[in-house]
Amino acid sequence: MFKKILIANRGEIAVRIIKTCRKMGIATVQVYSEADAGSLAIEMADEAVLIGPAPANQSYLLADRIVEAVRQTGAEAVHPGFGFLSENAGFARRLRDEGIAFIGPNPEAIEAMGDKITSKRFAAEAGVSTVPGHMGLIESTEEAVRIAREIGYPVMIKASAGGGGKGIRVAHSDDDMAEGFAAVKAEALNAFGDDRVFLEKFIVDPRHIEIQVLGDKHGNVVHLFERECSIQRRNQKVIEEAPSPLLDPETRAAMGAQAVALARAVNYDSAGTVEFVAGQDKSFYFLEMNTRLQVEHPVTELITGVDLVEQMIRSAWGEKLAFDQDELKIDGWAIESRIYAEDPYRGFLPSIGRLVRYEQPEEGLHADGYTVRNDSGVREGDEISMFYDPMIAKLCAWAPTRAEAVEGMARALEDTHLSGLGHNVPFLAAVMDQPRFRSGHLSTSYIKDEFPDGFHGLPPSPAQARIMVAAAMAMHEILSEQAGDPSDRTEWSVLVDASPFPVALSYDDDEALTLSLDGHPEPVRLSDIDWRPGLAQFRAVLDGEPFTAEVARAPDGFVIRHRAAKARVRVLTPAVAALYARLPEKQAADTSKLVLSPMPGLVVAIPVEPGQEVKAGETVAIIEAMKMQNILKAERDGVVKAVSAKAGDPVAADDVLVEFA
Repeated sequence: MFKKILIANRGEIAVRIIKTCRKMGIATVQVYSEADAGSLAIEMADEAVLIGPAPANQSYLLADRIVEAVRQTGAEAVHPGFGFLSENAGFARRLRDEGIAFIGPNPEAIEAMGDKITSKRFAAEAGVSTVPGHMGLIESTEEAVRIAREIGYPVMIKASAGGGGKGIRVAHSDDDMAEGFAAVKAEALNAFGDDRVFLEKFIVDPRHIEIQVLGDKHGNVVHLFERECSIQRRNQKVIEEAPSPLLDPETRAAMGAQAVALARAVNYDSAGTVEFVAGQDKSFYFLEMNTRLQVEHPVTELITGVDLVEQMIRSAWGEKLAFDQDELKIDGWAIESRIYAEDPYRGFLPSIGRLVRYEQPEEGLHADGYTVRNDSGVREGDEISMFYDPMIAKLCAWAPTRAEAVEGMARALEDTHLSGLGHNVPFLAAVMDQPRFRSGHLSTSYIKDEFPDGFHGLPPSPAQARIMVAAAMAMHEILSEQAGDPSDRTEWSVLVDASPFPVALSYDDDEALTLSLDGHPEPVRLSDIDWRPGLAQFRAVLDGEPFTAEVARAPDGFVIRHRAAKARVRVLTPAVAALYARLPEKQAADTSKLVLSPMPGLVVAIPVEPGQEVKAGETVAIIEAMKMQNILKAERDGVVKAVSAKAGDPVAADDVLVEFA
């Protein structure tokens, strides 16, 4: 077995690989850019080598630097993780020529499957069902529009070398195609160094289901069942689960057989994923093959018990698979939530900065029967850089059934606390609580369907309102005791935002808090309180149900968030509560005439000028951040009064770009 492996990646996947190497007794070398100098991966690795400045094209994407680091440290193999050079056939071939093992498939398989145009041709020849489209290269916008008309709208524009949700647009008209074609080519060139683009029919109300395959260098290939990845935003996966709630055993077997046949056709010899688009009627079509480890591989590991990173290493060493298809079984259900540094309340815009607080749920088996796994590459105090994907962690929950796994994930999200930057934990919690998600009726348009006007949080349910009232009363009592000013008052009025909840307070024999709430037939009992002033999380058990709420002191009360519901909560005497009801709400400032930068980034273009008439829907600015181009459009007709930035300017979130008269 290898004695030393170099990891040509960063962040959580580097940490993930190091954990398996430790288990196998293999030493690790971590390469890093200047932006990652103090990272968790460096702390965990046995050795570390600086390979360049922060931009990926000056560090992680430079094969020469990786090979030089291998030679410098005496590593025998390279694990590329995902992204960067993981699907670069030239890099894999270079390592082979240098006598360095590549922990991934052979370069010929990468070449055949890594290019989306070529892979679809291979799939068609192998008898795998494919989506209608145009697989040839497209040279101009005019040609793209013509082909799109022939295929029939809606049409998906995809970068041939794309991945990770980048380089994808859906066009519903000629105008969409003209604009989207140029944007995808620009994104593809910037992110992958390859601006080739192809088109395919966009399946309405589709589901995204993928099959995990695993091969060795002796011709053996198996599949490890499916993952459902339909909860996506801008074609970027957000929530994944295994198995899929759509598939029956027959469809699962058919998809698995096609995936294995395709892998065998290209002599595949490592971990890889065959992606399908599926209709609600269980029809399915090949999308692409990812010739690498997937971001969402943990859910497959949780339901099969197979360590995919370990199997990749063993395959690269030349070992045969230790199991065949009949030995693989699905055990339980697993869900993964990708926790990103992005603000769901601001259209999911990247929110880079320092992770001031990061409290993670306890990993392992919990008392309620669910198991938590948290793959993270950052710690409290680390900075989320603008140069890379803004992922903070991949939070997973496993349980015997899907319903239990969903509830386990919801509880794990409750136990996650971050501050210092925007994050999507409230949004993820909202999805877990939605009846549609719990029913398993998913599609890739789920987020757009369920949150058409964006995410603004959810109002507290009756049960959440009781949690907020109970938590506020408990914190009020604790603070009063600490201040040496306990009150004998038992009658209170708790305002959850503007909604009053009259409360009668008492303690039982076990010193648990008992609250009688108007409109609730029985008193509620709050026990096992775990909170003291300064803590950002309030843990307790309410009527036998454990919960965690995020809490913060406010001038006249508390701000409490439970899952997706957030409210200002005040504990008041009934007389004072009556006065609060008369206070007017402060009106927000009017920014309707301003186009603001939604995130920190660089201005690519501002195609308008003062005095120009603009129609609703026209592009007024293009901002680049996290390798993605974000097109800002006018929300109404108007005349441009002033332009405050130009191409190449760095901008911060909320900087004014364009002002209308």
